[in-house]
Amino acid sequence: MRWVKQTVGYWCDDIIEGKCRGEGICTAVLDTGIARHPDLEGRTVGFKDFTGNSAKLHDDSGHGTHVAGILAGSGKVSNGLYAGMAPEMDLLVGKVLDREGNGNVEYVLSGIEWIMAERDHYGIRIVNISVGTQPNLAPDQKRLFLEAVEELWDIGLVVVVSAGNYGPAEGSVAVPGSSRKVITVGVPDTELPPVQRRKKNVNYSGRGPTGECVVKPDVFAPGTGIISCNGKYGRPGEHPYIMKTGTSMATPVVSGAIACLLSKYPDMTNVEVKLKLRESSVRIPGTESGWGLLNVERLLKV
Repeated sequence: MRWVKQTVGYWCDDIIEGKCRGEGICTAVLDTGIARHPDLEGRTVGFKDFTGNSAKLHDDSGHGTHVAGILAGSGKVSNGLYAGMAPEMDLLVGKVLDREGNGNVEYVLSGIEWIMAERDHYGIRIVNISVGTQPNLAPDQKRLFLEAVEELWDIGLVVVVSAGNYGPAEGSVAVPGSSRKVITVGVPDTELPPVQRRKKNVNYSGRGPTGECVVKPDVFAPGTGIISCNGKYGRPGEHPYIMKTGTSMATPVVSGAIACLLSKYPDMTNVEVKLKLRESSVRIPGTESGWGLLNVERLLKV
């Protein structure tokens, strides 16, 4: 996460001095679950599995644990090197995807209903959904998913979703990232280091405009080659951290930055957060289809 923090201006004075590290903020995460990892110890205030009947924390995929580490990992095993964006944030985790990262809309809708029911109990402020629909999903299923996510926004929650990895053609942003209300996160075109390079640029992020001519993604953040918590850590031969790529990884970078913002300015509404994110983003090549690249230092200055 070190280069991510450099890229998005994460090393600003307020965070270095410990003034806004997500304290007092609860983020609900709908994903593949969360594993027990030293970096995430004490971060999960609630868990529910909508794909099975297990009440224990678990993640048979690793995707959700990786996302959780980007959000709220303490960096304990790495002496802070791979700490998440808001390491004092609380997490409410709903498992809506299976070990392959697949699920159905009914699981996600159940997870959204759960978040609404538990909103006041846990003080949920942010919802992170690193989940996007397949292009061939039935239109009525897409509509239900979109309406449910927008209902979360309408009750005042900051909803942050991924643009999907079906880009970069126009109109390739995944549902619910096509919503005009929620904050949709994409990944700018990325030039890889020579040791990783198979082609010069990695360009996969979903892009708008949507069918309603809405510009998307809203904001861009690093998502290629992100190192975070390995959900299989503790098994023989497994390292504590693992690298993953996708708009799923960029989404918690933005959610974590917003948690830092809300820990500093807790009275901000979701609309105010979105406007502040827009005005603080920085236009760089590869982000022309949205507001620009996330910059946390500018985001936290009012």
